[in-house]
Amino acid sequence: MNRKITFIGIASALLLSSLACQALESVFATPTPVPSPTPTTTPLPPIPVMPGAEHPNEPVFVTGEIPFTSPFFLDTIAEAFVMLEDQGGFIQRDLEFEFPLEGQAIGPVELIDEDTVAYQLALPAVPQGTLADVDNDGEEDTGVLVFVVAYWSNTWGGPFLEPRDGTGWSTAYASTTTDPDRDHEIDGGILIVWAQDDEQGFPTGFGDDNKLFTSDDPTAPIAAGYNLIDLNHEPFQISKEAQPYITLHEGSIAVNDFSEMSYTEAFDALFEKVSTEYPFTPDKNIYWDGLYDQYAPNVADARNDEDFYWTLKDFTLAIPDAHIGISFNELIGGIFFENHGGSFGMILIELSDGRVLVQDVLPDTPAERAGVEVGAEITRWDGLALGEAISEAEPFFGPYSTEHHKRFEQLVFLTRVPRDSKIEITFKNPKAEPQTVTMQAEVEYDSLFEWIPSFIVDELSPPIVGEILEPSGLGYIRINTFSDDYNLTAQLWDHYINSLIDAQVPGLIIDMRVNGGGSSGLANAFAGYFYDEEVIISRRSYYNELLGEFEYKDPPGRIKPGPTYFEGPIAVLVSPYCISACEGFAGSLTHRENTIIVGHFPSAGAYGEVGRGQYDLPADLSLQFPTGRSETPQGDLLIEGMGVVPDIIVPVTEASALGQIDAVLEAAIEALSGQ
Repeated sequence: MNRKITFIGIASALLLSSLACQALESVFATPTPVPSPTPTTTPLPPIPVMPGAEHPNEPVFVTGEIPFTSPFFLDTIAEAFVMLEDQGGFIQRDLEFEFPLEGQAIGPVELIDEDTVAYQLALPAVPQGTLADVDNDGEEDTGVLVFVVAYWSNTWGGPFLEPRDGTGWSTAYASTTTDPDRDHEIDGGILIVWAQDDEQGFPTGFGDDNKLFTSDDPTAPIAAGYNLIDLNHEPFQISKEAQPYITLHEGSIAVNDFSEMSYTEAFDALFEKVSTEYPFTPDKNIYWDGLYDQYAPNVADARNDEDFYWTLKDFTLAIPDAHIGISFNELIGGIFFENHGGSFGMILIELSDGRVLVQDVLPDTPAERAGVEVGAEITRWDGLALGEAISEAEPFFGPYSTEHHKRFEQLVFLTRVPRDSKIEITFKNPKAEPQTVTMQAEVEYDSLFEWIPSFIVDELSPPIVGEILEPSGLGYIRINTFSDDYNLTAQLWDHYINSLIDAQVPGLIIDMRVNGGGSSGLANAFAGYFYDEEVIISRRSYYNELLGEFEYKDPPGRIKPGPTYFEGPIAVLVSPYCISACEGFAGSLTHRENTIIVGHFPSAGAYGEVGRGQYDLPADLSLQFPTGRSETPQGDLLIEGMGVVPDIIVPVTEASALGQIDAVLEAAIEALSGQ
């Protein structure tokens, strides 16, 4: 294990990975289609270069920048580029529109500072794409090609986009802006429109329905070649510029920036949004007015950044949701050190029968000097029966969506106290009599790093590893994350699945026990390798400000068959450290008849979508709240608050607790061997 990473850095990485799940899933997907009565589209055949189309300012090369605020933008996008994106999908309001391969003109991007990417895009002399007759003149015309400049990443296949990378039209990091409350209708920004000749027309406004490319749009002729259409003017401004500079827009996933406000102003602005947009209010029995009455006075009384932080922390702990959290910074690192920097150098584990054993004792620590041995049973802690002491412990990394997840980290933070704190414990070493000792805490983080699985960081470990287990002959794949390099992760997955199919393994074990989540789109694509027909698994809703209520967004969550099909039995291993997109992947496989879920406990039960719920606050604090709610097709809450529940619940025994066997893996092998 590489310990050169700072504690703050590791803790921050843990929180970001566990909170980042699905944050970018709404970037390119668009919800409910709206019928568009006018435009008809046909594929564009190869078009010769046209005489007379030349213009002294004819656009040939586009440059610009992409400002970003999302904390997940750089961490989760790989193989990035900008593309001249065909808007046939938006014109037809077709969420399944596939970007034609022959029309994918792409350009490079470059990170120029901590919050800006620069791009370049050479325009093809004669672009290819989807022709659309949008002049509303009642006659059948050749039509025009409509494009936006959009930021994309390639996950699957070659250097260009395929349907698994995305369909429809871009709703973020594009030259246009869209309205999430109106089914992501384009409402501003810049289009790049190409006409074969000067006989074509184009809308000059949105019309009475305030929608683009509908029958009430006013239109006017446009010049042959490329035209820049600025939708932010009324009427639209149509121009040509040889080398236009176009800034792309982050859209609705941009961070809500309240950082320049006072403590009270920021809390009020935060509270107004989260109390309205939080999707699990009835499920978690949250009384928002009561929470405001409880915490707003403390915010008003805050004398400094630390006071403000503690009030926010207490506010988040009142809502049992593991996707709610404050990211680590220097202030919080100092607070953690003062309150939890001390420990005793031992790792505890609770058995299914209620006993708590010492799983490990680190050398030259207070526990070792006190005579505590591996396998010792702890019975009392600081004057309390151990079970009561655990229940009273408050984990620093909360809140949690499930009690089993919280209980695990209550045990962790039972041992984390201010440095120099003295604790009296009663314990019984193996084959020895009980004894009571007093230990004094020292500054010690090694036990924390080794205790919480997500802290065990191996910088050189790939996101996916696989092997064939002997003597069973079963395939084994461990997916460590869905938030690493997407392209690398996808290629490794494809490699291992195809290799195991070629090896004719009789069954497959997929180990998801430590996976902090990430892209649910990537997770769904992985699940497609286990289905030979499409299956609908969920539907998602968000708060719509125009309607004043939550609204289901289309298309529904579904699994589409992948390029390869594994039809054998599967065992999926889960734990409380399988979070968000990890849980979505595990849950999606339960729709197969020959899948079993195996674990000591269910997964974390944190499944809210968080892309729109990012906040920057005073004191350099960044906070996250879910905004999207996932349900089953029948309308039942999906995963949140309960997790993916094992079909085989493996007891935590003394043998498994002390590392003598991997009981969960052994149970999976036995179950698959039986099939």
